[in-house]
Amino acid sequence: MDEFHLFPEKTALVLIEYQNEWVSKQGYLRNNMVVDLAQFEDAILHSKTVLSLAREKGFFIIHVTLQPDMNYLAFGKAKYGMRHVIPEKKTWLGFQGEIHPDFVPLSNEHLINESVGSSAFSGSNLDIFLRNNGIDNVVLIGFATHVCVESTLRQAHDLGYNTYVVTEATGAFTIEQKQYFSRHVIQHFGKEISVSDLV
Repeated sequence: MDEFHLFPEKTALVLIEYQNEWVSKQGYLRNNMVVDLAQFEDAILHSKTVLSLAREKGFFIIHVTLQPDMNYLAFGKAKYGMRHVIPEKKTWLGFQGEIHPDFVPLSNEHLINESVGSSAFSGSNLDIFLRNNGIDNVVLIGFATHVCVESTLRQAHDLGYNTYVVTEATGAFTIEQKQYFSRHVIQHFGKEISVSDLV
């Protein structure tokens, strides 16, 4: 733990999209996008452990969700990518957009609902919250590894944060996507750590 200098008063755990779309067994995206379900389910289990450890250690806890309005107006009129597909498929609304019961924020934890892009920083007050609270270290977990987690990692790096990813607590659509992230992406923007590093 000390080798990462993850002092609680300087560290935030950022949970990305622990909503029913991904976490519930009835999740639309989980059932339609995830090919290798075993690694995804393992990520959910590891995420519970990471959240528990972070709470015990007194880290700042930040829950980032995607909560579009009913008409997806904040997404604009995109022709491609997530801003196009999400309104087209009508995802993240109602039950699917609710935070899964296993990951509901406590009263002293920060909840971000206004994110509208692949990065948790996109359209949100995440950067302001981190800076106002003197946080230097950001630990990322969540979904999906190669999309929103990676986008957040890249932006956190560029904004000057020491960024760590507990890859065991992230889930991709396939194991190959997760392996590619670990082998070829993360070292350029942060550091991969394991659940055991947080014990």
